[in-house]
Amino acid sequence: MGVIGTDSTGDTGEPVYAESPARLVALSDGIYAIAMTLLVLDVSIPEGLDAAGFRHEMSQVWPKLGAYALSFAVLAAFWRDQRQILHRVRRADILTVRLTLAGLGAAALLPFPTALLSEYGSEQPLAVSIYAATIALITLLHLALFTSIWRREPLQARPIPDRVGWTTVTEQGAVALFCAASVVIAFVVSPQAALWTWLLSLPLKHAIRWRSRTTRHA
Repeated sequence: MGVIGTDSTGDTGEPVYAESPARLVALSDGIYAIAMTLLVLDVSIPEGLDAAGFRHEMSQVWPKLGAYALSFAVLAAFWRDQRQILHRVRRADILTVRLTLAGLGAAALLPFPTALLSEYGSEQPLAVSIYAATIALITLLHLALFTSIWRREPLQARPIPDRVGWTTVTEQGAVALFCAASVVIAFVVSPQAALWTWLLSLPLKHAIRWRSRTTRHA
């Protein structure tokens, strides 16, 4: 049985989607919106509490709010990156579709490790490791999607300069390495130290982009 909406390209027989990747963009928007919404479901306080119970529950909700804010920012960044990648596509072949769906599946999973992080992240290295592994998986799938488009010019809506390609690969690769390092730090040092490792990845990404812009204008 063939894939609905696919065709064949010349003599290669490679299945491709004849239309633009607009449906993939729309699907990505929907799944990321649902994943972001699910994050907040873990933030709640039981009903019928007395004053002491309410104060206790409020003290317990701050880690959940912190994990929610972190994961919302992470998903927002991944959503932006995926849209930027897909907007470089003129037509999506089956590999593009599969990598996009794999990345969306990993992104939709993030509310689960977020709940683990909010409950056990301060004391359980495994909770931090599962969260970091999920982030690394999404990053690597985005990297694979971008690379598959960058190295196949017929799929591109417009040519991707090598400078942009190498900057993206370096940036995504650095995030994956920081996630791997945070797993080691969580077990060897402490889960809290692993969380600080993630924060260090943010200025690193900006430094890579700044260097790319500086080199371009030099």
